[in-house]
Order: sequence, then structure tokens, then C-alpha cells
Amino acid sequence: MVEDRYTFGEWLSRQLRRQNMSQADLAIRLDVTRAAVSAWVTGRAEPRMDKIEAIAEVLGVDPGAVMNREDSPSSAGSLAWYHRPAHVDGGRELGNAATFAFDADLSVLAREATQNSLDEQHDPNQPVRVRYLLHEISGERRRRFLDALHWNELEPHFEAAADPSQRQKVGRVLANGIHEMRENDTLLLLRVDDYNANGLTGPDYDDGRFAAVVRRLLDSHKAGTAGGSYGLGKATLWASSQLGLVMINSVLSEPYEGRRESRMIGRLDLPWHHLDGVDYAGPAWFGEADPQRDEVARSWWADPKTVEDLYLTRESPDPGTSFLIVGAHDATGDATDLDGMHSKLVTHLARNFWAAMISTTDSQPLLEASVTSMRNGVVVIEEERVDPHIHEPARSRAVRAFLEGTTVSQPTRTDHVVQSSVVLGVPPLKENARKGEKQFAEHNAVLLVTQTDDNDEKLNQLVCMRGNRMVVTRRTVTDVPLGSFPFQAVLLAGKATGSDLPDALAAEEFLRASEPPEHDAWKTTDDLIATYTRGAASRLAEFRRDTHEEIRRIVRRPEGDDNGPDPLDDLLRVDPPALPRNPGFPTVKHVQGSLTEDGAWQVRVEVRLPVRVDPWLMTPMLRFVTRSGPHPSADWQRLTAELNCEVTSAGNLAFKTGARSAVFHGVSDVTSHPVAAQMSAVEISLTRAKENAT
Repeated sequence: MVEDRYTFGEWLSRQLRRQNMSQADLAIRLDVTRAAVSAWVTGRAEPRMDKIEAIAEVLGVDPGAVMNREDSPSSAGSLAWYHRPAHVDGGRELGNAATFAFDADLSVLAREATQNSLDEQHDPNQPVRVRYLLHEISGERRRRFLDALHWNELEPHFEAAADPSQRQKVGRVLANGIHEMRENDTLLLLRVDDYNANGLTGPDYDDGRFAAVVRRLLDSHKAGTAGGSYGLGKATLWASSQLGLVMINSVLSEPYEGRRESRMIGRLDLPWHHLDGVDYAGPAWFGEADPQRDEVARSWWADPKTVEDLYLTRESPDPGTSFLIVGAHDATGDATDLDGMHSKLVTHLARNFWAAMISTTDSQPLLEASVTSMRNGVVVIEEERVDPHIHEPARSRAVRAFLEGTTVSQPTRTDHVVQSSVVLGVPPLKENARKGEKQFAEHNAVLLVTQTDDNDEKLNQLVCMRGNRMVVTRRTVTDVPLGSFPFQAVLLAGKATGSDLPDALAAEEFLRASEPPEHDAWKTTDDLIATYTRGAASRLAEFRRDTHEEIRRIVRRPEGDDNGPDPLDDLLRVDPPALPRNPGFPTVKHVQGSLTEDGAWQVRVEVRLPVRVDPWLMTPMLRFVTRSGPHPSADWQRLTAELNCEVTSAGNLAFKTGARSAVFHGVSDVTSHPVAAQMSAVEISLTRAKENAT
């Protein structure tokens, strides 16, 4: 079937390029003028039937293929892997540095890949649909897939790149991946599909979405208000493969070479390696040989069977891209089977994108996301669509109230959502200041606060977002007034406020420049300092301070309210009392706590550390709070270190020298509790340990 806008001239131009034949060569073979061939290629004219038959003979195709503008049926058979030669100056890249910018963690993959899909929304009136499909294959299915992948061509390169004599991290990961493939009969594929996205448009080599993703590093091909800005997020796809191998199938929102569907290519990221007397740089591409470039593979328009053999068949012809991660894994070790990986993907899609999934009676969400798990073509975990109201009930209620215009200025019911504003001052761009423009922009960010209940996992939290409503920062609001109701707060800035006015766009670009590659904070960055005039860091600090102060004002119990807090409200309170400024010893900064099913306290403790030459060695104490008298302590069943500390054999904490903060986790021993945990409040303190740091 001829696709829309796929003209005869575009088809002919592609066939000439594939066969490395010039227009002049074709004119000689057909005994026509070069001008006639040029007119066919440019679409000014089309050949007569006798010339169509002659063109078919010259190109070696059936005349029907010319009439229907079909690619040569031999194109699928011409697919091969093309490995980039090593640098002639002896330089070596022992891996793709971009893949080390993030952990090879499914939570990071879910965040980065989904953000990229949101940034590529095609129709702004329809949601972007993102589908994660885990597929474990074995036996004959696995063999057929590896055959379609030309595994026999790749295996020698894997063995060379995994050579243990190189003693490189990437080589060790590859060696483990190859070992598991040989020891196990199974292979795990993870496909990330997006729909209503732009797809990988543009030429194979020059500027465009295709080249930015497939050919280049640190090219985000984004500007303005997009979530991504470093061009690093796509690297998480390759980092999530133990083999560094990703296959791609894209349906384009705008035609390239007159076609839209099934534009395919594969990319392999290996380190430098030596094989059969030849040095290779590492990267390799799977595609069709480009006759105009030596040893280069270009994308090809795949037939349905090839798409199916490579497990890249899409659900609909809607524009977007499918990325197939071959040998998918979670490097943290948290998720090692289908159930665990499925659950982790759902959890982190909800954690990062719940606000983008909010819909109202009059509007659709920005994003719909789901996860499905299969084994050899059979669904083992049904498609699970992420529901923001299940994962984030209080915050989802707040954002929906804002979108529907049902917020209030003062709460009178527990389900009310209070809306206020916080001013963000945006300093001038340096390039504008050089022209004499020094006026600050003022943007009113939207602050939403709503009451929650004690079943909420983390109380008194603030999450901040911009643009497409992906969560950027999350932090606990401390020093809330005594008797305040438990709450959740959401800060919408820039375009997340729904405004397209200049101040919102200025705030969007300012905050975007303040985000690190992980897009998980608003802080001073090189980009911020290089782009904005002096004072940019101070504006961020003021924005954060004013936001916290406004939250404290909203949740403060009104004067004259004599009812006081419910006595049970403080039972599960584990935050420590206010600390003196700049203490000279380690102190507990913040505690998050909850009860396990067997009645134990489980806590996550953040510690503030003064700087000194020798390491701090402290004993963490869990004490039960009483109205008077001493606070009895309980034993730890388990202590684990998270950041800048180690648990010693004696059960103490050795904090890293020079660190300013640390985090550890603890679970109490139920048998040592003086009273049932359900009827208690606890506090965490640190005392000096008596053992040596060693």
C-alpha cells in the first residue's frame, strides 16, 4: 500500500541511493535525458508505462513494486551490523560515559524514558500513552529472536569487549550478561512504547530527532520548556541492558523519504575492543548498508514479518517510538524477576508522573501509563494502568481541585484544597543585561495544600514541578506549628500553572536551567550561572524559603480555636524536637517512621554532621516517649546504612570523614518494646560510641 505523501519521485530517489546509482547513470541506462530523470525525482513529472517497466528492469524489481512504490524485497536480507572503526589517533572510549550519569535502575529508566515521551507529545489535545512491556522468552522463541538479531555476527564482538584482561567495568557487566545468556535458556526483553509522540523524525545523519537519539551523545534536541535538557536521559535505555543493546521501531509524525511507519534501526554500545586484527571504537548499528557512506548502516523501512520477529510490533499506527531493551536488568538487585520488575516500574511511574496523569470531567490527562508482563507470548501479569488516585490520593485530590477550579482560600473541611501563591523572582538573562535590559520577572507559582491522614506514608511533604508536571523535587516541611493538621503540599511553577504568559515561560526556563541531569532538584548549576545575571542562586533560596513559610501559615491552627489537636494525633510522631543552631556533634535532622505488620518501628533517619578530621562514631538510640521520667530504650533488630555511613560489628554507626550529612535505616526488636508500638511515640537520638572507629 502506498503511504500518504510518498511520491514516485521520493521512492525513486531512495532506490537510486540504495543502489548507489546517480540520476545520470539511470538516464544513460534508460536512454533518456538527465533532465527527464530529474523531473521524475523532483515530482514535476512521472514516467510513462514503458519507462516504468524499464526502470523496474534496471533496478531489478517487479514493475508492480514501481507502481506501488515498494522497497526492494531483498532489503530485509541486506541487514547487517556495522561497527565503528577505532580512532586513527589511538584514542579509546571504554564505554559510553553517558550511561554512567544515572544508575542502571528501573526506577531511573521509568523516569527518564517517560519524561522523554512527554516532551515529544504530538497532539496537545490528547494524552501521551506510554506502555512498558516485560517479555521473557525462552526455547525456540529465544532462538528465532537471536537469529533475527544476527546474533552470530555480534557474539565475537561481545567476547572481545568482555575480555577480562581489559579490567573495565563495562566489560565486567557484559561478561556477566553473556554468561547468563549461555547458562540460562531465558532472555528478558523490556519494550518501552509511546503513542501520540513525534517519533524519530528527520534524516539519518543530519540534525533531527533520529540523529539526536541514535547517532549522537549529549544532544537533547529540545529547547524552551521541555523536561529534558542534557541529552542524557536516552542513555538509560542502553544502561538498562546488560548487553548495551537496544532495537528501535518508530512511526513518524511527519514523513521522511515519503514514509511514516516502521522506521527501524538497532544500536549497540560496546567499549573499545580488538577482534581479528582490527580495532573497533565500540558503538555499532544494525540496519541497511548505506551505499553513499562506507561501513555505515542507515535506518530501514521494515516489513511486518521483520518487525514481528524482532518483537517490535506496535498496538496502533499512532506516531511514536518503541525501544526494545535486550537483556533488561535492574542493576540494584531490588527486582530480579517479572513480578518484582513489574511492581517497581508501576511504583516509580506513579511516584514521578502522578500529577501528569490527573484528568477532570472536562480535560484529559497529559499522560497515560501502564505495565504488562508476558512469558513466551502469554500474559502473566495483566496490563496495569497506573492510577494516580490510588498511589497519591491526597496530592491527586489537590491537583484535580486546581484543574477544576474548586480550591479554597481557607480550609473548613478535611477534603478542602487550599490554593495560594508564591512569588519567584527571575533575574535577567546575561545576554539581555548586556543590552541594558535588567528588569526582573516575577512569576506567581501556585501552591496547593490539603489535609491527609496518618495512613499516608510520608506526612507534611512538599513536591514541586513545572512544565509537564513531572515531580522534580520532594522534601519534608519542618518546624510546622504545634497542632497543625497533617498535610501534603504541591507547588506548580512555570507552565505547570496552566499559564502561557511571559512570566510563566521565563520561570520555566529559569527552573529548567537550575536542574541537574537527574532533574530532581532546583539548585545552582553551571547552566544557571552561565545564563543568568548575579543573584540567580539567591532567587532560588528565597523561593524555597517563601514556599515553606506560606505552607506553615496555611496549616497553622486559627487563633481562638480551643479544641486543640486530637490526643492521638501525636502518637505516631517521630520527628525530633528543634535543634540548636550549628551543634558541635552529630544530630538527628529528620526521621520518617512507620509500623511493620508485626508491630516493629521502622525508621529512616537523616543525620546532620559537623565537619572534623576524625570520623564520627555514634550509637543510635530508639527511645519510647513517656509523659514524665526516663524514656526507656528498645533494641534494634536491624540497622542498615544508606548514605555516608557504615554499620560496625558492634552495632554502631561510623560516619564518613568530611561528610555533612548521612542517612541510615533501622527496624526495632519487638521483643524489647516496653509497650506496644501502636500505643507509643518514639524518638531517635545519637550518643558517642566507646569503640574505636576502626
